Amino acid sequence: MDLRNIFNQSNTVIIDVREPFEFASGHAAGAINIPLGTIPSRINEIKNMGTPVVVYCRSGMRSASAMGFLKAQGIQDVYNGGSLDEVLHYQRKAA
Repeated sequence: MDLRNIFNQSNTVIIDVREPFEFASGHAAGAINIPLGTIPSRINEIKNMGTPVVVYCRSGMRSASAMGFLKAQGIQDVYNGGSLDEVLHYQRKAA
């Protein structure tokens, strides 16, 4: 599925997997900060958030790891949004 279409869905969950200090310096609208290192301990919370889920970080590397982990835990409707800049671009296009 195209990320633009995913961002057009009102139920899309956006997770910023960067560290809190990175999140505090700017983040996507509606994003929830769950740093990559804390995802395993918060898996049940994430599963209860609903889908689709878009994860992003600074470059797309941490979010790729997060996406792989979430898929391995049974969340199949999860997408790597890449970097913050990419997510902001998609959000502007969806608006």
